[in-house]
Amino acid sequence: MNKDEIYPDGQHLLNRRGFLQHAGGGLGSIALSALLAQQGLMSNAHGAAQPIRPLIRPEAPNAPRRSHFQPRAKNVIVIFCSGACSHLDTWDYKPELIKRHGQAMPGADELITFQGEQGMLTKSHWDFKPRGESGKYVSDLLPNLAKQVDDFCFIHSMTAMSNTHGPAENQMSTGFTLDGYPSMGAWVSYALGSDAADLPAFVAIPDPRGVPQSGPNNWASGFLPAAFQGVPFNMDKPIPNLASPKHVNTNSEQATRDYLKFLNDKHLERFPGDTELNARISSYELAARMQLRAAEVGRIDKESPETRKLYCVDDSNEIKAGYGKNCLLARRLVERGTRFVQLFNGAYAMGEGIGNWDGHKTLKQQYDVHAPIMDGPTAGLLKDLKARGMMDDTLVVWMTEFGRMPTFQKGASGRDHNPSGFTVWMTGAGVKPGFSYGATDEFGYKAVENVSTIYDLHATILHLLGLDHERLSFYHNGIERRLTNVHGNVIHDILS
Repeated sequence: MNKDEIYPDGQHLLNRRGFLQHAGGGLGSIALSALLAQQGLMSNAHGAAQPIRPLIRPEAPNAPRRSHFQPRAKNVIVIFCSGACSHLDTWDYKPELIKRHGQAMPGADELITFQGEQGMLTKSHWDFKPRGESGKYVSDLLPNLAKQVDDFCFIHSMTAMSNTHGPAENQMSTGFTLDGYPSMGAWVSYALGSDAADLPAFVAIPDPRGVPQSGPNNWASGFLPAAFQGVPFNMDKPIPNLASPKHVNTNSEQATRDYLKFLNDKHLERFPGDTELNARISSYELAARMQLRAAEVGRIDKESPETRKLYCVDDSNEIKAGYGKNCLLARRLVERGTRFVQLFNGAYAMGEGIGNWDGHKTLKQQYDVHAPIMDGPTAGLLKDLKARGMMDDTLVVWMTEFGRMPTFQKGASGRDHNPSGFTVWMTGAGVKPGFSYGATDEFGYKAVENVSTIYDLHATILHLLGLDHERLSFYHNGIERRLTNVHGNVIHDILS
């Protein structure tokens, strides 16, 4: 082989000086890469910064940890309306929908959605009016929340990947439509731990009527360590097995615990790297502390009559009163240091639309039942948080898994599923009050302005907690996993 037959980029290797120069430069580059990687400054092959995995003490997995940068919010309360609450009957005012009521939606002659053919464009059963100093138009369906719109930051251009409740719930809670992924509360607990040494870092509060369609998927830890999964309980169903058996007295129980601690300490001395034992010990120690604290956090009888009235906990409607107690429990948990609370409104045990917002067939009849249950207690929670100064470091997010169609279903009096455009809102720490971002089209069918994804929503929530969604990761099955997968952008325009 002569020199001319060698590819030009390799010809310099035939020159001894060139060979040594490039070899030396290559070794130097390797050394530099190693030093930068140690300092967390090296980027990966795609140009993204190195992942940040929190340093977790196995014996105290929920100990508080520092955020990546200065946070705006310290705690999060998520209000999840299961069943897909209609944006067109609550928050998204569409004059053209009112004007074109009873007409066919342009371009939708053969539109088939989740349950079948669509009928005509149908305006809301509830009037929209300007509210507050901002003049934001919202409907009469939720009159108490309507009075607080000056505090809300609306995202009217949200989109989802699925038009089916289970996968859509999964995506809203975990970032993925498939089962098996960690929930956003688990990610936050994994990243930040909790200031509550005697309460769970992440609590899920199911509706008094039952759990959402995807059930525990909404608060599961997925492939993250089990210590970070949400603990589900509400005021009607407190944490089970907190009380000691009647035949076990305090002294004997304490002696048993002391002896168990002695045995565990001896075992750890012999096997200091046994992280599973450390985690198990931590779990049992938290359970022991919760025997006292978790019972106390549910003592809403200690609240004033004014507070009980604010939350509607003594309402004649038992479901409304139960949801009100759950809202009060959410405040009491955050007040005592719980990092992330996911509060559900609506459940699936009762069937389609009966105990949830899935208004396919008789939307007016069903929403007249569901709206008062959610409206009064939720408004009470927001008023209470604001009055106590807790909104300064608490972020509240109202969400649902997708929206609903501007048409009624053919042969029915309700709206079908619509993941192409819907509304979520935030209030509290770090977001602009009285602000609207994005928009759907003139009928409320598709997001057309500042189109947003659930990945963007999750990225923004993490950002407000001082977390970089592109760097917070967990290595699983050869992949650096993130809540936002490989997507998502912080919605900076809504930040205060």
